[in-house]
Amino acid sequence: MHAYRDQYATLFRLGRGVVLLAISTDPIGALASWAADDEFPFLMGSDEGGSVGEQYGARRSRAVFVVDPEGTITYVARQFRELDPTAYEELGAAIEGIAGPAEPAR
Repeated sequence: MHAYRDQYATLFRLGRGVVLLAISTDPIGALASWAADDEFPFLMGSDEGGSVGEQYGARRSRAVFVVDPEGTITYVARQFRELDPTAYEELGAAIEGIAGPAEPAR
């Protein structure tokens, strides 16, 4: 989650045209505390029973969903490889597919 936070401005375009939703089996109180303490700029949801993750094949305790402006889930990081640079390339390509090319930095 820290990598997502640190790359939020560039990879997730500060939330313009795309929504990052992190789902965890952690209890809501623990997630809320973690989100506040670590200043995550994206949505986090608790799936204590694991039913949401199970529906999308996310068998780990945490998954990340990219949602387009119409509310359709367009990408699911079921077992995200945070140390693998190609994982961010795949995620970036998925985001570009729904939000268009990123604007150049000014």
